[in-house]
Amino acid sequence: MRWLQFRGTIGELHRVDGAFRAELRGLTEALNRPLGRVYQKPCTAVLGDKTCRFAVETDGYSHDLTVASHTRGQEFRWTDFLGFDEGWFARGRMEVLAGPAKGLWSVIKNDQTRSGERVIELWEPIRGSLEADTPIRLIAGCDKRLETCRLKFNNLVNFQGFPDLPAEDWVMSVPRSSSANSGGSRR
Repeated sequence: MRWLQFRGTIGELHRVDGAFRAELRGLTEALNRPLGRVYQKPCTAVLGDKTCRFAVETDGYSHDLTVASHTRGQEFRWTDFLGFDEGWFARGRMEVLAGPAKGLWSVIKNDQTRSGERVIELWEPIRGSLEADTPIRLIAGCDKRLETCRLKFNNLVNFQGFPDLPAEDWVMSVPRSSSANSGGSRR
């Protein structure tokens, strides 16, 4: 004799104290899958991904150098860092190319010049060991705006945002005869 108690799939598996725990996902789990696109003003692509199609390895958009000094793997300083405008790498990535931390990366929070030194600050510290002269790569940052895509990267054809969407306060507007928001044509 059989008794059907559950129908669905097994999700994530976790090992706890020598046993395992399985997540059961019901038949409606497929409805939680996002479909379509998100319509928002900023670009939804990640710089260099298949929808952005920008080659971040292009000369001028990535820069290989070695670690001069750092504070807890989160703030890096150079005295001889030339050729890039301040803020060029903000919102970009820093990747470790060799050593014990090879393959690790973090997102760049700030790119500034302080007291004659170029300072790159990360959102999260690199969790591996970083010695002086460890090779790293800095990749230019993108703030997801239409102007940045057009002027900094010359990649407007692949912009994935909708900059002409009305702001949220537009939804709350109502026609008024006492001001320019009359609902009629503007002369």
